[in-house]
Amino acid sequence: MDTEIVKRIAQLSRIALPDNELPQMASQLERIFALVAEMQAVPTEGVEAMAHPLDLRQPLRPDELRQECLSREELMASAPRAQDGLFLVPRVIE
Repeated sequence: MDTEIVKRIAQLSRIALPDNELPQMASQLERIFALVAEMQAVPTEGVEAMAHPLDLRQPLRPDELRQECLSREELMASAPRAQDGLFLVPRVIE
């Protein structure tokens, strides 16, 4: 990993990286890539995928249809601003 590659990566990532930090960044990226290569070399055939390193169970409730629904009027009553049965929100895109 040389400084020219780091410059190109920074440019593609839209990251402003001062020239004096390029050698240090190149060194850090080399160490990261070496660690990734080391992890890829570990044999993982037959190893079950895990969502979490601890054997935790997520208690789930049964998915049941409930008739307890709020009416439109009840829902709209808590709206800061509403018009014609619709929530009014501030414009965020011009």
